[in-house]
Amino acid sequence: MSDQESLRDGLFKLTMQQKWEEVAKIYKENRNAHTLKLTKLEDTAFHIAISCYNPKSPNYAHERCTKEMFTFMKECGSVSELVRMHNVKGDTPLHLAAAAGWEAICRQIALVDTKLIDIRNSHGETPLFVSALHGNLQTFISLHGIYNHGKDKGDESLCRRKDGNTVLHSAISGEYFRLAYFILEHYKNLLNYVNVDGETPLHVLARKPNLFKSSSQLGFYESIIYHSGCLRSEKEKTDPEDPPYMEHGVPIHESFLGGCSRSKIKIPPSTNETKVYDSYPPNYTTCISIFKFATMVILTILGVGFLKIRKIHDKRVRHSHAMQIMDKMIEIEPSYKYDNNGQRPSHLPEAFGNIPDIPPNAEEPQTTESNSPTISSSAKDQQQNNGSNDKKDQNQSGDEKSKSVVKDTPLLVAAKMGIPEMVKKILSAVPVAIQDQDSEGKNVLMVAAEHRQTSVFDFLLQKKLPDYVFHHFDNEGNNILHLAAKLGEKQPWRIPGAALQMQWEIKWYKYVKSSAPAQCYNHPNTKGETPAQIFTQTHENLVKTGNDWLVKTSESCSVVAALIATVAFATSATVPGGLDQNQGFPIMRDRRAFDVFSIASLIALCLSITALVFFLAIITSRFEERDFKQDLPRKLLMGMSCLFSGIAAMLLSFCAGHTFILREKLRIVAMPIYAVAMFPVVLFAIGELPLYFDILWAAYVKVPLRSYNIFHR
Repeated sequence: MSDQESLRDGLFKLTMQQKWEEVAKIYKENRNAHTLKLTKLEDTAFHIAISCYNPKSPNYAHERCTKEMFTFMKECGSVSELVRMHNVKGDTPLHLAAAAGWEAICRQIALVDTKLIDIRNSHGETPLFVSALHGNLQTFISLHGIYNHGKDKGDESLCRRKDGNTVLHSAISGEYFRLAYFILEHYKNLLNYVNVDGETPLHVLARKPNLFKSSSQLGFYESIIYHSGCLRSEKEKTDPEDPPYMEHGVPIHESFLGGCSRSKIKIPPSTNETKVYDSYPPNYTTCISIFKFATMVILTILGVGFLKIRKIHDKRVRHSHAMQIMDKMIEIEPSYKYDNNGQRPSHLPEAFGNIPDIPPNAEEPQTTESNSPTISSSAKDQQQNNGSNDKKDQNQSGDEKSKSVVKDTPLLVAAKMGIPEMVKKILSAVPVAIQDQDSEGKNVLMVAAEHRQTSVFDFLLQKKLPDYVFHHFDNEGNNILHLAAKLGEKQPWRIPGAALQMQWEIKWYKYVKSSAPAQCYNHPNTKGETPAQIFTQTHENLVKTGNDWLVKTSESCSVVAALIATVAFATSATVPGGLDQNQGFPIMRDRRAFDVFSIASLIALCLSITALVFFLAIITSRFEERDFKQDLPRKLLMGMSCLFSGIAAMLLSFCAGHTFILREKLRIVAMPIYAVAMFPVVLFAIGELPLYFDILWAAYVKVPLRSYNIFHR
């Protein structure tokens, strides 16, 4: 074995054992160790040392030794070449440090040669992009300041990779809102850049409904916590991502940033959150804060739990930050134009070389030209933008103009995903955006109706849109009622059971029908299908599934109802204490418990038989489509109501009759005995009451509630 191989093996073992002091010693004594590639990915020991950095569990010995290794590399005189060494993935030590979020080592490496920030890996990512991809705010600020020499506006050529995604795409996708806000302040033009899928950063935000309050399905206690959580102003608290030294001073790298002060990366408080406090005198605000604090204490005592409160509070903070980022993005560029088609990053440095063009998705159809000249979904704007790109980049061929696929605008994406906050903001900033159409010719109202986005649809109805929006037809001749009648692959409604899903489908169809023009009721599409025919065809399987669900539920409940009826009949025929042999009257008739026993047993018998009749009526029903709107759900609701009431009446009869056999001395322990006896019944109720409340809710809710679970998976 040669000396170099022996050195490589020894260095590999030491790095795997994380004996960094010995590795640093070898780096000091033997310069050949600086260039040895130890792994299959061709990582050097310096690569591995940086990759082992973990800011959540700091190892000061490891950090010190890694910095010593870098110092020894500088002393050898060829540090610029050494830090340019990359592995198979094209990652240099600066890439790895940016990914790990090691700001100090990033700063030291970048100061050797600022052109190191230009180097791209195999994915076309610069270290600046990698830091944004992993949400490392401080690292991003350092690299931004060093490369741009304190200029307020950053160089956008570093902020894009091969697939067209920018640092703003990555920050929003990873929900790094402080980083996204910083990028919007210093790289505003990135807002209009699209990737190879034709999506801008606003598209990315529009595909994340979980970041907005409208998608939160909060219960009673959760709503109290959500609205009572007192958010501190961003100016009054330290950034949770800040290192300890940020609490008392300014980091060293601020000298490179010039105007990039810490205050600029603070997300300003939302107007909606501050206007409530500003409308009251200071002493009123104090009272409100005290009330909110008391509410949080009471909920904690009631067992809601501090961790759950903290989780809901964090959700509210996330919603607030997403709203502010959305406002900022729309404020900067409300017309949603873009400068590049995503096939090739703009302002591409020569060192990056040629990027193979990525063809658009062939499965996605081309979009027809929009009626509005300012909407980004029009083919005309696409061609104009591509024409301007030819001036910026001579390598882009003219054929790419015709290849580009026009995507849905952010407004249509927000309507599809059910984000009324974004729909409202976009229409307020660009009213003409109401003319947006997708590739199939559907406008925003049709998209909301098709995807069952009730909150968006209600907002659009309240906005009093022009009549032409309701009279619009898509490329296949479908109107708004056709799309509301069509059932998708996923169950959109937030309710269990196929029968209740069918009930809400009918309610949604009727609700949209009440808002649609009369000419839409029986208007056929290009295939000659009316909305009613589409509804029947697409809901055929749901009707069958609802039929099976109702039959199984009714059979299970009818067994319980029959059992309760049997027990109630035997109880009602029993006279506690017996009869008076002379007069034939019950001996205990003067006691109040006897009256309770007699009435409760009779009520239990009547209710259980009534429930049994309702369940039998469901089992023998015709199960036609129209029956799911009122008839079948109402029978199920009445049957379950009678069943639960009969169970309660039977238990009351049991307790009243049991008091007759208890002596005066044992009546003290009667309540604990009854509580233990009713425990199995309580377990049954806990399992069945949620379904009962769902049925009760579905019966009286006019507009169904959309479920967001399909988007959160």
